Amino acid sequence: MDKEISKEWLKAFNSLNEPQKRWFAAAKSIELGYGGISKVSRATHLSRVTINHGLNDLKNKKSLPDCDIRLRRTGAGRKKYTSKDTKLVEEIEMILSESSAGDPMSQIKWTCKSTRNITEIISKKGYKVSNVTVMNILKEQGYSLRSNKKMLSGKNHPDRASQFKYISKLVNKFNNNDCPVISVDTKKKELVGNFKNNGQTWQKKDIEVLDHDFKSLGEGVAIPYGAYDVVRNEGFVNVGVSSDTSEFAVNSIWQWWRHFGRKHYGKADKILICADGGGSNSSRAKAWKFYLQDLANKTGLSITIAHYPPGTSKWNKIEHKMFSFISMNWKGKPLENYEAIINLISSTKTKSGLKIKAKLDTKQYQKGVKVSKEEFDKIQLKFHNKYPQWNYTIEPLG
Repeated sequence: MDKEISKEWLKAFNSLNEPQKRWFAAAKSIELGYGGISKVSRATHLSRVTINHGLNDLKNKKSLPDCDIRLRRTGAGRKKYTSKDTKLVEEIEMILSESSAGDPMSQIKWTCKSTRNITEIISKKGYKVSNVTVMNILKEQGYSLRSNKKMLSGKNHPDRASQFKYISKLVNKFNNNDCPVISVDTKKKELVGNFKNNGQTWQKKDIEVLDHDFKSLGEGVAIPYGAYDVVRNEGFVNVGVSSDTSEFAVNSIWQWWRHFGRKHYGKADKILICADGGGSNSSRAKAWKFYLQDLANKTGLSITIAHYPPGTSKWNKIEHKMFSFISMNWKGKPLENYEAIINLISSTKTKSGLKIKAKLDTKQYQKGVKVSKEEFDKIQLKFHNKYPQWNYTIEPLG
């Protein structure tokens, strides 16, 4: 509502009958001066034509008629199209329902359900209506413009709730013993170059970027693998340049230990790592466990892994405690080179005190590395009694 029109005036305006409303609106537009008609129209939702009729009444009539008179006789005015043809609503409803049911050869099943497309289909059936009429009918029937909303998690695993309780129990146990608890995951792979990055920032002019996101036009790819300390609100991001492999994932955790872990948890003898069940840290991957054994040997830590159940990665702490803020910090800024990516990640801050350190990992990681049975049997691997497919511990050798 325009500032010149007070809430009190609008409250009084809404209590008036139809003739009074147009006269009061006209009087207010005169009071506001230039642009008054537009301002009053926006605030009252009266059309400019109605306000102009009120202006003519004020200017041309010596006195206004009795407030109790009606502008039009009972039942006058243009009739709604639906009252003239009751089958129109049914036809429109049928067209909309065909997107999920009905004739698989429907004309609109494979097209956008816009008012213009619906109008075109309905016109071929002999109805002469505009897309505005169709839009008004849809609103009357409770339809509105909607987008996809991520709410469904697919088929829930029967042990999903129990695994979350078990993870919570492990987290409390490690925290009570002053042992680190970290959440790990890989952020979405990014193209490095002058490419479009979704989001908006305050600028005096548009930032021009390449019109095609071809990998050959940039420097390469950036693969951010993060480790987030749940208690200390600190994170480390290892930015890879080759492939998201199990070796890369474990090396990223090692880098977190070098830069943060051993400084804060030098006396700890064990660590809890919470991870998704897929990707480079998959619960089924032999290579993931093989490289974790090497990490346990280097750090001397007993490593416990707790995987989130299938379809629950959005509850991984790192997603909404660290990665989301990184995305907010670099939104609308082209990731032109690796230096820019490292600086944007490292400069990410929050009011809660989040600290992040980022490092570029230029090592070339090979995909498809196979772990032999002999190598796998050497891993000091102990599966937990509770959901062993998701929970296990790897002890250091020696």
